[in-house]
Amino acid sequence: MSIKKLIPGLLLCAAVTVAAYGLAQAETVLFGRAWLESLVLAILLGTMLRTLVPLSARWDAGIHFSAKILLELAVLLLGATVSASALLANGWMLLGGIAGVVVLAIGCSYAIGRMSGLPAKLALLIACGNSICGNSAIAAVAPVIDADGQDVAASISFTAVLGVIVVLLLPLTMPLLSLSAGQYGVFAGLTVYAVPQVLAATSAVSLTSAHVGTLVKLVRVLMLGPVVLLLSLFGPQAVHTPRQKLRLSALVPWFIAGFLGLMALRSADLLPHALLHPAELGSNVLTVMSMAALGLGVDARSVLRAGGRVTIVVVLSLLALCAISLALIHFLHIA
Repeated sequence: MSIKKLIPGLLLCAAVTVAAYGLAQAETVLFGRAWLESLVLAILLGTMLRTLVPLSARWDAGIHFSAKILLELAVLLLGATVSASALLANGWMLLGGIAGVVVLAIGCSYAIGRMSGLPAKLALLIACGNSICGNSAIAAVAPVIDADGQDVAASISFTAVLGVIVVLLLPLTMPLLSLSAGQYGVFAGLTVYAVPQVLAATSAVSLTSAHVGTLVKLVRVLMLGPVVLLLSLFGPQAVHTPRQKLRLSALVPWFIAGFLGLMALRSADLLPHALLHPAELGSNVLTVMSMAALGLGVDARSVLRAGGRVTIVVVLSLLALCAISLALIHFLHIA
């Protein structure tokens, strides 16, 4: 496909991305924080534009490119922001417990989604988003399982809204559950979706809670690579294309291999420090732009029709994650 055909759609996605960042900044100025992240705003703006303005076929090539290739590039760059070395010195029991929570939570959430009548891929997106790192996990898993754009938009939209509610309500659980500062930090790190949201939910409680919560959250983020790799091997897309299993490129998508490679280099401190911030910034921008593209390909009426069931599944999945997390805290006798 020629670059010329990509330009209109790419420019449109870029314009939506700039608008999303602008609105997020306006939220920060007006309210002190961005209640809706730029990633969510990009989906909402893209969906509104697609719904209100008829878009001709000339936009489609660039939109599709942004939704797929740019998203894969964003996942690759994300590997440069994750370091495993600093985490391994904080206790194998806790690290193993966090991994166990992620695995159990994915299984429970997926089962809840399927029992609620959601399609397999949508249930899997919600399960991974709920259990690992919210929007980023959904965005990373989507290309691996070849998820439909409407499923991605629906799962991200509802998960993001619930994420904001969790940040507001979670501090209230500390006295109700009789949690210490350290226990609350672990609880927040295991249940809140994004790292900035963990900081928002713990900083007001104590510095100890913020440190512990951030550490636990980073371990959850670290689980993204193995989970996505396993899904590329055994997920719905792999099941439906068994012949491709003989090819390494089908078993391990190029962007997942890149993610794991960059994560290994970062963990071994072999990446120049000057590249870390640009990699993180590039991953964020490309992710938001790809979400704008997904929004531009979504029929808002289809998302709204799926809204009720998706909301129920997300809420029940979060409650299951909270229960599993509390069980780990008490099992490990975390003080």
